[in-house]
This record gives sequence, structure tokens and C-alpha cells, in this order.
Amino acid sequence: MKGSISPVLSQSNPRGRPREFDIDDALDKVIPIFCERGFHGASLNDLSEGMQLTQGSIYKAFKDKRSVFLAALDRQETLYGAKLRKTVDRAKSGHDKLRAALLFYVELSLGVEGMQGCLVVTTAVELASTDSDIAKRVRSSFHRRQRFLATLIREGRQDGSIARLVDCEGTAWLMLFLFQGLRVVGKTCVTRKELLAVVSAAMKTLS
Repeated sequence: MKGSISPVLSQSNPRGRPREFDIDDALDKVIPIFCERGFHGASLNDLSEGMQLTQGSIYKAFKDKRSVFLAALDRQETLYGAKLRKTVDRAKSGHDKLRAALLFYVELSLGVEGMQGCLVVTTAVELASTDSDIAKRVRSSFHRRQRFLATLIREGRQDGSIARLVDCEGTAWLMLFLFQGLRVVGKTCVTRKELLAVVSAAMKTLS
């Protein structure tokens, strides 16, 4: 997490001795709560119970619920970004890398994780229209992903695996919208077969 908070923070126990907890672990526990209930629907008591921390410890580490939420938002994007890049790096051509990215989002959209949904999408729906700071964060997140996808498409055009007539920027936005749509429909228990059909249709736009 950015700022002055260290990876491991101390929590006071009844005897006054410091007890340490891992901040990333605490954020990983709170992400599903925000995904399920949203920022406004999640109470401080919900966060305390989910993170297994006292409310006092949460205030010391994050100052307020908004700070917890923003840290959780950054944490999920960092985790997914690292996993996506690791997945994409296994593929060789730009075409295969883009397909790997689509399949990565398919897996995120299935089962328990699919039902949980994406915190960025949840945030965009709940807060982006009423909170300018949140809106900027969401836009920045979407633009980073779009640039990443555009890079893969350019790579595919250069190595010949993607048609040169394909518009890099526009197609990258198209794929991003598809990614976010997968996360939304994933909350409805969509099947892997249905999502793979979407991937096949999307890849045809690259030829």
C-alpha cells in the first residue's frame, strides 16, 4: 500500500503488548465484503469482523472507512495486474497473449470469485457518478488496462498474428469493455461454455 503504512502493522492486545498483522492479508479479507455490499453497505463492524481487527486498529492503520476502501481497491488491482501479466507472459504471439488475457478473465468470472465480482466495477457503478476522486481512480484503472491491451494488439500486428488493419486503440477498448462485462455476468453463475463462446467470437475480430 502507498503511503507511510508499513507492510506489517501493530495492534494492541489487552495486556498492552504489540501484536502484528499483515496489512495485505487484512485487505484481502475485506475486498469480498466491499464487493458484496459496496462502500455504503459495508459497516465498520463488518470490516472489523472480516479483517479480524478491532475498530481501533483499523482507525490507527487507515484513519477511516474510505481509506480502507481505497487501499482495498489498490490491492485488488495490484493482485489482478500481476497475475494477468504472469499469465500473458507465458504466451508467445500477440494474438495468443490477448487470448490468454481473455481466458484469465473467464476464470475470474466463474465460481465463487465470479460471484464476488470485481471491486473496480462495483466502485464504478456505486460511486463514480457522485465522487470525483473515485471517478478519477476508476478512469485511471480503465486507461491502464486499455493501454496494456493496446500493447498486446500492437505486438500481434508486428509479429503477424493479428491483422494489420485492426485498430489498436479501439479494439483495446472493445476488449476492456468485454473484460468488465465478463465480471458483471459472472455474478449470475454463467457457465464456462458460455464464456468461452464469447472468447471465440472476440478473437475473430482480430483477423
